[in-house]
Amino acid sequence: MPSWFMPQASTSAVEIDNLILMITVIVGVWFVAAELVFFWLIWKFRARDGVRAQYVAGEAKSEKKWVSYPHYAVLVFDILILIFALRVWNNIKISAPPGEERVRIIAQQWAWTFQHAGPDNILDTADDIRTVEDMYVQVNRTYHFELHSKDVVHSFSVPAFRLKQDAVPGRAINGWFTATQTGTFDVQCAEICGIGHGLMPAHLHVRTAAEHQAWMAEVAGTGAAPAEAADMGTGEVLAHADTARVQMGAMQ
Repeated sequence: MPSWFMPQASTSAVEIDNLILMITVIVGVWFVAAELVFFWLIWKFRARDGVRAQYVAGEAKSEKKWVSYPHYAVLVFDILILIFALRVWNNIKISAPPGEERVRIIAQQWAWTFQHAGPDNILDTADDIRTVEDMYVQVNRTYHFELHSKDVVHSFSVPAFRLKQDAVPGRAINGWFTATQTGTFDVQCAEICGIGHGLMPAHLHVRTAAEHQAWMAEVAGTGAAPAEAADMGTGEVLAHADTARVQMGAMQ
């Protein structure tokens, strides 16, 4: 059902959407049934001339079953939902598949910095690629990410991936995703992180293997020394944050 409004652009999106759909159907059926019984009881026991009101204590066995049986059924469905929810949680949060590439994501007021492993596919080496507000990944490739925050609690959210993970200062939080569709998708901060929270969007670009390798070769080539690229990335982050503060100050 969520896929009607937003693409399923990662392997996790299908599992999460199916879980949401299952919960919606189960809860929806019980909601409709409860409302139908509720209005039927209102109509059946409406006030009528010549009919005295009757107090029902609910202690008789024939009366208790109207409470007990639905209660037991609800418990069964709750256990069913819990089983499926734990399976999805385990698949997405606990047992991550082997990563084919790593990327570091750094949040700060109010910008995103992405540190991609360069052609050697190893972070923190001379050929690392740093970008601001734009993250570049390859389709059908499993990425392990390392999420950091420099200041306050942020939340890295990619709605099309059904991915949302808080970034907590002082902690390195690991996660993973596998993009299944090419295109450009929105990245949001889903945690109110200060006055510039609304000015903290980014984009995640998913490309084919050939396009991604071409981009990596271009950015990590001889056009700029690694140290210069790193300094430029940091400068862009600070410039963006300063711009956000100036814009928010002008709005006040």
